[in-house]
Amino acid sequence: MKYVFGIDIGGTTVKCGLFSDQWQVLERWEIDTVRNDENALLGSISASIMTKIAEKNIADEDVLGIGVGVPGPVLSDGDVIKCANLGWGRVNAKDLMEEMLQNKYTVAIGNDANVAALGEYVAGGGRGYESMMMITLGTGVGGGLIQNGKIVCGSNGAAAEIGHIIVDPTETDLCGCGGHGHLEQYASATGIVRMANKALAATDEATTLRNFNPLTAKDIFDEAKKGDKVACELVDMLGTKLAFALTHVAAVVDPQAFVIGGGVSRAGQILLDAISKHYNDNILTALRDKEFRLAELGNDAGIFGAAGMIMEG
Repeated sequence: MKYVFGIDIGGTTVKCGLFSDQWQVLERWEIDTVRNDENALLGSISASIMTKIAEKNIADEDVLGIGVGVPGPVLSDGDVIKCANLGWGRVNAKDLMEEMLQNKYTVAIGNDANVAALGEYVAGGGRGYESMMMITLGTGVGGGLIQNGKIVCGSNGAAAEIGHIIVDPTETDLCGCGGHGHLEQYASATGIVRMANKALAATDEATTLRNFNPLTAKDIFDEAKKGDKVACELVDMLGTKLAFALTHVAAVVDPQAFVIGGGVSRAGQILLDAISKHYNDNILTALRDKEFRLAELGNDAGIFGAAGMIMEG
């Protein structure tokens, strides 16, 4: 048997997975994320991997490699431009980690959103497609693009940053990046709550959304499912903005499918319906009728995708 490690670096914990070369998850574990010191963090991950190899009595030649997802732009050679959430500057994480592992194993580094997309491609909602775009709707909006089974990272490691596509240039509120009218301001969990609070302040229309303090994205979807008019309008607005952004993506890369993940995706079919309802109305005929799927792997997408960087080459 051959082995692959999949590592997903988060702001608080590092999720680790040991896989067989047949995609069987042999073990999962976590270690704490060391912040503001790339040497200490990559060193702790390397030490954990070496410990696991020793525990399992795995021969060096049976380790196909180690994939690592990091929360920042990554170039194809493993050069991490910056990880603001980790306090990193520019560092070639591939070279550094291979050195820490005594150059015994191949290391592949990728952006965490792209890596999660690859995970869904190989083992989740994107199975069976040659090309797909994953959109992660959480506190922000992230994206990952897979073409012909490979991550598209772009010249600066920032491909598929769909959250910062402008969908409303008249927006006066600021996006977290400093821009205006970005998709993230509407389609993220915080974005739909922002829209809801503005709507509630602008009208005295009766709605059950006024019963929640604080109001969450889940509350809005739950009340929409029950038929609350204001909640339904908010979900429709989110679907409109997201569909508008996806028409731009489709016009450039023409993926077979869009896979929707992140916390907001737990709303389920109502979210997919809100997107697909508006998508076909704004797109070239040849690009209509895309598949819209929900992500399936949840928090495991990162470790599957990290392992996929090794197993998919």
